[in-house]
Amino acid sequence: MAHPSPDLLALAEPDPLDTVSVDAWFMDSDEETDQRAEHRRSPNEPATPQQLRDLGVLYWKVPPGTQAGRERLDAIKTVRGYSYEDTIDVCPEKLENYETKIKCFYEEHVHTDEEIRYVVAGSGFFDVRDAADRWIRIHTKAGDMVVLPEGIYHRFTLDQGNKIVANRLFVGEPVWKPHNRPQEEGEAAPSREKYVRAFVEPLLLSSRGGEAQKV
Repeated sequence: MAHPSPDLLALAEPDPLDTVSVDAWFMDSDEETDQRAEHRRSPNEPATPQQLRDLGVLYWKVPPGTQAGRERLDAIKTVRGYSYEDTIDVCPEKLENYETKIKCFYEEHVHTDEEIRYVVAGSGFFDVRDAADRWIRIHTKAGDMVVLPEGIYHRFTLDQGNKIVANRLFVGEPVWKPHNRPQEEGEAAPSREKYVRAFVEPLLLSSRGGEAQKV
């Protein structure tokens, strides 16, 4: 296959940090309230695009149902090697075993590959752990495309709209198996260690001004 052109590479680049419009915040510690609520701290503590990028989370705005959106999605798929794509409709009426699967999605876990989601309708929350083990909630809506890196602790839930339609992308044959926390010595330990070395340890080193502690 020919090497992607400079124009294609540029189109596939994640959005510049100063243009990222996704809404994200540090979560409160309330475990009693509905998981679909926003769970913002009081006062609200936003998570910046830079903080998300430092954790390896990538973001694109890809307007659904438009020529520009289709061209950008095709560029992203080509440059990043996403050869598999399907669509998941998560709502009580469409998802088989809805209650069981929603609970499963909300269990803290890692994957041994990237998690790639392109939201084409509805909305929902992706929660990711930062280097200090705090939850950051990312509110994804139609037109948002996010990539969560291999090995990051995360979970998903619908918001109170109770519906999301998203394209799932993958390199090669898809592997959807979640590996629930802890995974420091579990089946997904290599992926977790890879993530810690690439993202967590540099953040701890930077914040502490010294030798990173093992996580």
